Order: sequence, then structure tokens, then C-alpha cells
Amino acid sequence: MKMERLSHDKIRIFLTFDDLSERGIQKEDMWQEIPKVHELFKEMMEQAYNELGFDVTGPLAVEVFALPAQGMVVIVTKGTSSMFDDEEDDIYELEVTLEQSDLISYAFSDFEHVIQAAKAVRRFVDGGVLYHYQSRYVLVIDPESIDDGDLQLIIALLSEYGEATSVTEAVLGEYGKIVIEDQAVEVLCRHF
Repeated sequence: MKMERLSHDKIRIFLTFDDLSERGIQKEDMWQEIPKVHELFKEMMEQAYNELGFDVTGPLAVEVFALPAQGMVVIVTKGTSSMFDDEEDDIYELEVTLEQSDLISYAFSDFEHVIQAAKAVRRFVDGGVLYHYQSRYVLVIDPESIDDGDLQLIIALLSEYGEATSVTEAVLGEYGKIVIEDQAVEVLCRHF
């Protein structure tokens, strides 16, 4: 389980499928109201407080994104508690949004990491779109073009150079800049 603070009132938690299976949770369970999922959420909130000092009392908005073969990204945003002053402090008021993406999306801190990642996965995939968004490069690959047996290996290779991201292609198209529109992996390897 990896956590990072996005702002004073927002954190992102990345859960691998190993994190889920260690707790006896399947990917499909995340969409259900079951005790195991509640325990996982409670554990995540305790860890967020201990590691990041993220106070989780009051209303919380929770977005869960399933990433193919990578795991889950959970974004937790703390709401204003002035509307809920009558409620006890240790009660979570949750608004949950669940989304699933079929695309593989990885963010890289610099262009050199993108080139290295492209060279690492070239023999398995040559497609993809490369965006520049919020000072990072985001490589988006459609897993339909990948053999099922190679998917886990590609995810592992991309993870060496970047990190999985839940930014959707719609957001990238609207707010990002397209760097390479088609066959991004092949173009990167050919020119660099």
C-alpha cells in the first residue's frame, strides 16, 4: 500500500492486487458493502493519519479507480465539517465514487524515464499515446493490443520507471498536451 498527500485535504492510496489478496479481498469485493472492505478502509485511514498526518474525522469523499492488472487507486478528499457539527467526530460520512478503467496509464517524472520505459516494453507493445500533464509525462496503453500473458510483465516493467495513475484519458485530452498521438512506444524507441 502506497500513500501520498495531494493537498491539505486530499490523499491518494495505491493498492496492488497483492495488498487486496493479503486481506482476503477480491477486486470485485471493492464495489460491495462488506466488513472486509470496511476494515481495509479503516486500516487505510489509520495509516494515512500515522504516515501523513491526514485527519479523517468528518465527511469524506472517496473515489476508487480500478486499474487493469495493476490494482486500485483510492482518492480520499476531506469535506468541510461545518455542516456536520451535530455528528460525532469519529464517524466517517462517506460519498463513494467507483470507476473502472480499461487502459494502462503510467506517469513519469521526466522524459528520460519515459524513454527507458518504452525501451523496456517495446518487444511486447508498440502502441500508446504520450501526454504531458501537470509537469509529468503520462503514457496510456490500451491492453487490448497486449497478449494476456504479457500484461503483468508490462505492468511490472512500467512500474520500474513510473507509477500507475488514475488520470482518465478524458482529463488528459482536455487539460494535458498530446506529445505523441499514436504508436508512442514505437516512436520513442525509433527516435531515442
